[in-house]
Amino acid sequence: MAWGEYTVGAMVNAVEVTDLTVRFDHVTALDGVTHTFEPGTATAVMGVNGSGKTTMLECLASLQKPTSGRVSGMSENLAYVCQHLPACWMPITAGEVVAMGRYGKRGLLGRLRGEDRAAMRKAGEQLDVNQFTSRSFGDLSGGQQQRVRIAQVLAGQPDVIMLDEPVTGLDIPSQERILGVIEEYSSRGAIVIITTHHLDEARHCDSVVLLANRLVAAGTPDEMLTEERLREAFGDRLLGDHAEHDHTHGMIVLDDHGHHGHGHSHDPHGRGHGHDHHSHGHSHSHDHDHSHLGYGHDHGHHGHHGHGPHAH
Repeated sequence: MAWGEYTVGAMVNAVEVTDLTVRFDHVTALDGVTHTFEPGTATAVMGVNGSGKTTMLECLASLQKPTSGRVSGMSENLAYVCQHLPACWMPITAGEVVAMGRYGKRGLLGRLRGEDRAAMRKAGEQLDVNQFTSRSFGDLSGGQQQRVRIAQVLAGQPDVIMLDEPVTGLDIPSQERILGVIEEYSSRGAIVIITTHHLDEARHCDSVVLLANRLVAAGTPDEMLTEERLREAFGDRLLGDHAEHDHTHGMIVLDDHGHHGHGHSHDPHGRGHGHDHHSHGHSHSHDHDHSHLGYGHDHGHHGHHGHGPHAH
């Protein structure tokens, strides 16, 4: 089924986080967090660097075992795009990267079918990457690479998508394209969760979760993106020397450590690198079928799990 016709709706369960606690040595990354992520919604998880945002995503993706508490209702058909990805050294095209999103449907040795190519084309269209499917992935700009990675995820038609600071440091067109896709895909019944510390990104979502290693508050953007609520989560950093003022909304645009849109979120355990998890955007191969150029003919895929442009 082409992604443009894909509606998850009743197939997706709410994902519940109950009393989730994660500790690393003497540092508490998450402390008793309880929240429900509903189908058909995009949620922005907000907080300063080290507030537990990435740790929460890793727990949801079963990449981090909680010290206590649980995650329930998570679909096996999930995708997680981590924030920190290495430079791609492999001779692989952008089209081949998008094609990897179908490995979860066909397996590494499966043959692409018409519905696979249709899903890939639709995902590429949504992220505006079809014009450079034959180009080397490593030669693309940072914004183009991120759009290709997210096109790969959408090609797999997941029920749950988790994106760790997906537009941080990207050019404005790439930011707008990715945020638009987040809104559209969640409207089809999927659960989309992003992490951010920027208000403009959060306004594209249906709900906002404020973290400060604990759950500060959760609600709609109108309810959460107020100075009172944000001060609870961000404290003195809200009005720090490097904050920018959003004169349109009369709000404060947060900019952790004064990087003005180029900061990166790190949780206390000091990671921030991707992980292979099932077949959700992280299942890649050394050997690639070059017939994928432009999403071409049906041919088999060959390779090994966990050695593509995102894998670690």
